[in-house]
Amino acid sequence: MLSIDLKRVSKSYARGKQQVEVLKDVDLQIAPAEFVAMMGPSGSGKTTLLNIIAGLDRASGGEVTVMGQRLDQLSGSKLADWRSRHVGFVFQFYNLLPVLSAEKNVEVPLLLTNLGAKRRKQSVQAALSLVGLQDRATHKPSELSGGQQQRVSIARAIVADPTILVCDEPTGDLDRASAEEILKLLQVLNREHGKTIVMVTHDPLAADHAKRVVHMDKGNVIRAERRSAA
Repeated sequence: MLSIDLKRVSKSYARGKQQVEVLKDVDLQIAPAEFVAMMGPSGSGKTTLLNIIAGLDRASGGEVTVMGQRLDQLSGSKLADWRSRHVGFVFQFYNLLPVLSAEKNVEVPLLLTNLGAKRRKQSVQAALSLVGLQDRATHKPSELSGGQQQRVSIARAIVADPTILVCDEPTGDLDRASAEEILKLLQVLNREHGKTIVMVTHDPLAADHAKRVVHMDKGNVIRAERRSAA
């Protein structure tokens, strides 16, 4: 079974009386435990496609099947439940709550589950350990570097053990050394923990860490290429 199977996916928005096409009959298949980078100029539709894969946005047409589930057929509440169980999110600007410590930020997704406090704490500790930040658990975001904040963001994304990680410019706000650390961490999550990763990036050096690069332009997938070094 494919992790992600998109068939003739389209997306359009109304701008006044005009319909603006963002995606045009996109076909894309992603295998389990694949690491895919999506590249293209601004306005090419890559972030919109990422949001549709993650269940944050709905396609205007076509079939969106993720982990065997037709997302385009789910109601809003069922889609939200599916998303909480299967998808972890990593954003460019971390989206951490400044008043909470690292461990409390990581715990946030678990507050929507039925886990008790002891199990939540164990899961948070495991996630922080995996990203190498167990010694920064009580630090607030303002007390962490940009790279450390992004690692907290990744810990939050994986704490509920999702199948898929969607990453929107995860290194876009980092210096090169910190970016390299984050990309190597994503590779570990992919190779050693079997996470399917879909990453939007403008950075060719970031894309080199993926197993496959999908190039988009004007709402279409124009080509895909394997990266043998990844």
